[in-house]
Amino acid sequence: MIVVTGAMGFIGSGFVSYLNQLGHQDLVVVDDFYQWKKEKNLTGKRVYEWVHRDLFMAYFEKVASQVEVVFHIGARTDTISDDVQIFNKLNLQYSKDVWSICARYSIPMIYASSAATYGDGSFGFNDDHDGLAKLVPLNAYAKSKHEFDIWALDQKNKPPHWYGLKFFNVYGPNEGHKGRMASVIFHAWHQIRETGQLNLFKSHRPDFKDGGQRRDFIYVKDVHEMMSNIYTKKPESGIYNVGTGTARTFEDLGKASFAALEIPAQINYIDTPADLRDKYQYHTEANMAKWIKAGLNLPSTPLETGVQDYIRNFLNPGKLL
Repeated sequence: MIVVTGAMGFIGSGFVSYLNQLGHQDLVVVDDFYQWKKEKNLTGKRVYEWVHRDLFMAYFEKVASQVEVVFHIGARTDTISDDVQIFNKLNLQYSKDVWSICARYSIPMIYASSAATYGDGSFGFNDDHDGLAKLVPLNAYAKSKHEFDIWALDQKNKPPHWYGLKFFNVYGPNEGHKGRMASVIFHAWHQIRETGQLNLFKSHRPDFKDGGQRRDFIYVKDVHEMMSNIYTKKPESGIYNVGTGTARTFEDLGKASFAALEIPAQINYIDTPADLRDKYQYHTEANMAKWIKAGLNLPSTPLETGVQDYIRNFLNPGKLL
């Protein structure tokens, strides 16, 4: 069996679909199944067992001998929240518990870290382990992910193969439930359809022009392939960036969204909300050298192609992945 936690979420639900396409149906999906705003993300998926996250550890102990690998994608991902207690419970301690069982039963574990752990980028975006302790995350969510990365590296008892994947700015189908935390592309689609215009945040730094803030945008379909690729090839265990290696501006993203809708671009710039300004990353760009050296496949979808596929084939017809 293959375990996927966070299976009703954005990346997890699409990954379940990806595994189904590869012929896998013996899937144990784990999530908070009382959160019905996300249940449509698993509609039509072929799975073996649905297990609520609060019951999963006891279940896992019973079936561990039958589990091939755990993809631990579930997490509380609200970058605005300051609720340290819930992050410690769901992101830090829960991940430690999954790790402990995987280590005891020699089960490979792939878990979701985050590029948010790099903070303002002052120390770069290099996934070498030696530099991780220097990083200063900007919010409680990122701190919880960073603390687990550090904890994992410090453990003597480890799963036989383990990978912490630092996801950069992922966009694509099945993110509609995320609200404010959904990708800029998702929000851009709504704005452009309703008003014919797009609002992006102004820059509050002199070294970035309005719309010149940069992100390493990666299409969720590429993320699914990279998750599968690292498990299949099993390089040296550790923490790996999952991005394209090329930063693009929000202006690029906005223009790509208008182009996908075949509407002339009209972009306005508004002040960044005060509660975001001191937590806002102006530049992210994954260093993919470690991934390449491990012989793994780089993502293949350019921003314009991914935005067009997402808008025309999923958002406009209202389809899920």
